[in-house]
Parts: sequence; C-alpha cells; structure tokens
Amino acid sequence: MRHIPFLRPHLVPKDSYMQYLDQIDESRLYSNYGPLNTSFEKRVLEEWFSNIGGVTTVNNATTGLMLAISTIKHARGRYALMPSFTFAATPLAAQWCGLTPYFIDIVEDSWVMNENLVEDALKKLGDEVAVIVPYATFGTDLDLSYYRRLHEKGFPVVVDAAPCFGTLGRNGQFGKTFPGAVVFSLHATKTFGIGEGGLVYSGDVELIQRIRRASNFGFSDQRETVQFGLNGKLPEYSAAVALATLDEFPHKILTRRNMFRRYVAQLEEGGLFGRGWVMQRTEGEIPNQFVPILCPSGKPNTYFIGRLKENYIEARTYFCPTCHEQAHFVSYPASTLEITERISRRTISLPLFDEMEMEDISRVVHTLESADDQL
Repeated sequence: MRHIPFLRPHLVPKDSYMQYLDQIDESRLYSNYGPLNTSFEKRVLEEWFSNIGGVTTVNNATTGLMLAISTIKHARGRYALMPSFTFAATPLAAQWCGLTPYFIDIVEDSWVMNENLVEDALKKLGDEVAVIVPYATFGTDLDLSYYRRLHEKGFPVVVDAAPCFGTLGRNGQFGKTFPGAVVFSLHATKTFGIGEGGLVYSGDVELIQRIRRASNFGFSDQRETVQFGLNGKLPEYSAAVALATLDEFPHKILTRRNMFRRYVAQLEEGGLFGRGWVMQRTEGEIPNQFVPILCPSGKPNTYFIGRLKENYIEARTYFCPTCHEQAHFVSYPASTLEITERISRRTISLPLFDEMEMEDISRVVHTLESADDQL
C-alpha cells in the first residue's frame, strides 16, 4: 500500500533560480541585505502589499517574532498575551525577549484568541502587559480591527502569521496596513516555502526600519550598535529561491485551494460532518498547509491518528498538546483554557501536499469513515 506522508515539501526546481545563483557568483555578495534580498523585498511589497508600509526578511519566523517583540514591547512590561493553541515558537520567542507567556483561551468555532478574555487580562494586568501576540490560526484572515485599536491605544501587537503569506481577505494580503508587526514563515513546510526563512511586515515603515536594524546587530549606518539586536539576516541563496518561488506562487496557491475543496467535498459525501466532525470557521482565501479538522466529541484524536497510521497515512495533532500542557510551559499564568483543551483533544491535521492525488484524498477520508464506524 502506498504511503501517504503528512507533508511533502516541494520547493521550486533549481533550474528556476539558476539565473539568480549566477548573479550571486558575479556580485560575490552572499548576505547583509544583498541585491537579491533587496529585489525580493521590493517585489513582495509591490505585488502583495500594494507598496503600503514596509517589509524585511529574516532567517526564520522565530527570529522574526523575537526581533519584532523585542523591538516593540513595553520596556517595563512582564507578560506576552497569546493563545496556548499555537506552535511552541511563539511563547519561546517571548521568553527569549525576557517576557513571561500569559495564555488566553480561544473561540469555539474559529480557534483564534478570545478578544473578550484579552480585554479581561488587560484590565487585570495593566502596564504589566508588554506585548500582545495573536495567532492567525492555520492561515485564517483574522480580523485585526480589535488589535489595531489596541496597538493605537499603546498596547504593542505582534501578529503570529506564520502560515498566512498568500492569505487573501478583507484588505487583500493578510496584514496589509496593520501598524504593528506581522510575522510570516517561509519554512519549507509552508505553501510559500524556500527551505528556511521569514518575513516581517508592518504598515509602519519606521517600525520595519527598527526591526531591520535589530536584525543586523542593531547597527547604525556607521556600523555602531545603537539598539538591541542579533544576526537575523536572510542569505542571498535563500533570496534566490524566494524570487523564483514568487513567480510560481499563484499556481501553488490555486493547487492547494483546489485540493482543500476536494477534501471538503469528500468529507461531505462521506457524511462525516453529520457524525460530529467539524472544520474550523475560517475567513478569507487560505493557501492551505494541511487540513485541520475535529473528530467527534468524546472520541479521542489519538485513535484516529492510529487508524490512519495502520493504513500508511501520516497525520498530526496540531495543537495537541497545547503550549500550556507542555513541560516547559506548564507553570505559566493563563486565563481559563476550557475551550483550548476541549478543541485540542479533538484536533487532527490531515495530509496535504502538491503531488497529492484524488485517490489519496479518498483513501484518507474513507479510513476516517471506517474508523468512526468501528469506534
């Protein structure tokens, strides 16, 4: 039986970026915001953000979160408000900035951070809040209106938008015009994958300039360290892959969306939604990285993961355990996390990759149907 992997990264072939590698050989510039990196940033700002605001590349999205949080946080604050239903990189980035993660529960159907509970935490903690870090769960076009108001009132906001490059919604590309920082991942497993890398956007050009300086040891134009920083720059070789990926990205997005629609159709035909299976309520058009779904209440997700494995299908449980259930984070403060815990025990992430065929999707869904019948 053919093995179906969870993810099978498919970066652009080398022929598509050889011309850029030739330019590196000619310029002999390999990092430090070289010409290919500059060209990539310029194209991203023009093609995806309508030349509004600014962008800067980073060597990975975790570094991007660290740089954005450290640049924007209140100096006297202690806490970083964020959901527990997210990847561990988010609270770890806050810790590297000297902050304590404060976990907030999520909304039942959209799985994004509960704004009412954020408001409660702000009233409770006041000036002890250093930064707020909402997560655009699984690439959804999170409504940033509330967080824009918070940012403009003086509560700094960094949006964890790791899977969101290519998400189109209310304002076009997700995050466009937002005055805080929006951090995207360009990891190989993302739809816009270049191997490893990240991108930070803001509608505030001056903020991006500060983050860019922080990514280059806090250097001024005279190479004097004038602010807190580290080395977070993207190599020119990665920028070469990124430029070639931009050319193919619209096709990759279309491929992923079509496969996601086929999944939904198969799940409907199999009657799983009538049996208590639930999908996330999302906004916008998402360049889906995988297919997140909840198994029926009272049925453990581990059972279905095991049955898929028996049929040579790899699936994951993003995010189970959630951050606050992991050993490193268990002692950190939180709001009530009842919904987070309930959702996480049901979450299953189904495989999605570029070469996936219709029969692969059918096999995944039929395996779930059979497993559900037998439980």
